[in-house]
Amino acid sequence: MFENMRKLAGSVREYKKASILTPLFVSCEVVLECIIPLLMARMIDRMTGESLSPIVSTGFILVLMAMMSLFCGTMSGRFAATAGCGFAKNLRKDLFYRIQEFSFADIDLFSTSSLVTRLTTDVSNVQNAYQMLIRIAIRTPLMLIFSMVMSFSISVRMSLIFLAIIPVLGIALFGISRTVFPIFKRIFKRYDALNNSVQENVAGIRVVKSFVREDFEQNKFENASEEVRKDFTHVERILALNAPIMMTCIYTAMLLVCFFGARMIVRSGATTLTTGQLSSLINYGVQILSSMMMLSMVFVMMTMASESANHIVEVLDHRSSLVSPDNPIMTVSDGSIDFDNVSFRYKAGSGHDALSEINLHIPSGKTVGIIGGTGSSKTTLIQLISRLYDVTSGTVRVGGVDVRAYDLEALRNEVAVVLQKNVLFSGTIKENLRWGKADATDEEIQHVCQLAQADEFINQFPDKYDTYIEQGGTNVSGGQKQRLCIARALLKHPKVLILDDSTSAVDTKTDAMIRRAFAEEIPDTTKIIIAQRVASVENADIILVMDGGRIVEQGTHDELMALKGIYQEIYTLQTHGKEAA
Repeated sequence: MFENMRKLAGSVREYKKASILTPLFVSCEVVLECIIPLLMARMIDRMTGESLSPIVSTGFILVLMAMMSLFCGTMSGRFAATAGCGFAKNLRKDLFYRIQEFSFADIDLFSTSSLVTRLTTDVSNVQNAYQMLIRIAIRTPLMLIFSMVMSFSISVRMSLIFLAIIPVLGIALFGISRTVFPIFKRIFKRYDALNNSVQENVAGIRVVKSFVREDFEQNKFENASEEVRKDFTHVERILALNAPIMMTCIYTAMLLVCFFGARMIVRSGATTLTTGQLSSLINYGVQILSSMMMLSMVFVMMTMASESANHIVEVLDHRSSLVSPDNPIMTVSDGSIDFDNVSFRYKAGSGHDALSEINLHIPSGKTVGIIGGTGSSKTTLIQLISRLYDVTSGTVRVGGVDVRAYDLEALRNEVAVVLQKNVLFSGTIKENLRWGKADATDEEIQHVCQLAQADEFINQFPDKYDTYIEQGGTNVSGGQKQRLCIARALLKHPKVLILDDSTSAVDTKTDAMIRRAFAEEIPDTTKIIIAQRVASVENADIILVMDGGRIVEQGTHDELMALKGIYQEIYTLQTHGKEAA
């Protein structure tokens, strides 16, 4: 826990001043609050009925000290809020930046829903704990120590009552904390499942409605939510014991102090203990035992936050499996691609290779078509080119250089990939397209949209290129989304352009126009097209047929037809299907 706190402390940064001032003001507040009961005792003892001047003078000092205490409390609260919120902001930033460095394999390791939980719920828990740490966790032990010192200075015998109660509270506190800690660990796992259910449902709401699966999704969410409710209810029931135990100890201590204090005053004639001192002891007793109650709250919060801190530190400590080398190559010379005896598996030790013994040479500027059945690892093959994953064995070269020797950013700027799952972000069409090139002019944007056959439908929108795209591109069709994503990739002017089944939602005429535009406008760019339709790849310079993670056929359209293998079978089936239609 302390190691995690040390690591998380690095996110305080510019809020160190507020984090230091908070405990300073808290300390001043505690000192003032501990002096006030002592002054009140003196005021009570000086109430002889002969004159009001001693009472007025002491009362003025009490009012002044109360105002100073209020000021210190207010300032500590303000600085604590500033430090806590700033710390949370930096922590979210550090987490988000670290996640941006993750490879696809790292995302698979943590899962998207778990990362969302860490960025939201876990950070909020740590933020609350941090604010409590620099304020309440400082105030509580100081108040406990100062109040004990002041009460012992008044009467050692009476203060022993408080000293006897403290171990009882400590044992109860320890028992509660020890019981709830493992439950909190389980709760955070439940939260991951709950967030995963929500994320899947919201992202796929159209599929849910089209298949009338609302009841199923509601039941799945209800089950996940019920698991969280059960665990939280269990925790709350245990934590609910905290208040009655504390209050029982406080009232027991007060009764004992009042009884023995009153007897001591009567027997000694107010010489051993005065009425004012008894009043102060009662105040100090309340402060001591209230501090213990606050301490229990701190422990509960820290217990919950410690598991959240573990989750956060796991992400911050994780180093991406894909990093740039120490002295990276910053320039990709051309778009040639070579696979030398490449094998790949998604998880080490899984015993199954997604790709096996891939040997391939693609000259720069050529067009390559890839077809194959579902699960034949077509997408896996192209993901190795831009180093979204690293090979398990063998070498992938781009421009004659091992992709692991390049700076990652430099490589990916020259290898543009339109992924199988097209994603548009909330914002205008122009803003989405400028992901490909931040400083692209309107003319450049319009030109790539013409190449991607997107210009026509964009101009039909009332706001044209300033049309607002909803989150996920839900207000455009699948084919329109694909064409926008292709245009975005073209803006990068890459040396290698990869389309991963990225024209599946457009008609064959538009598909042909896009391919013709590629051939005429970017002849020097190596183009790799993964498709289900033979018509999309039959004019390619090289056609690869994949099956079971291997390249089983390779050549031009005529060469593959002459082989009378898988390619000819697919071609015949698709052609006959069209004729029948």
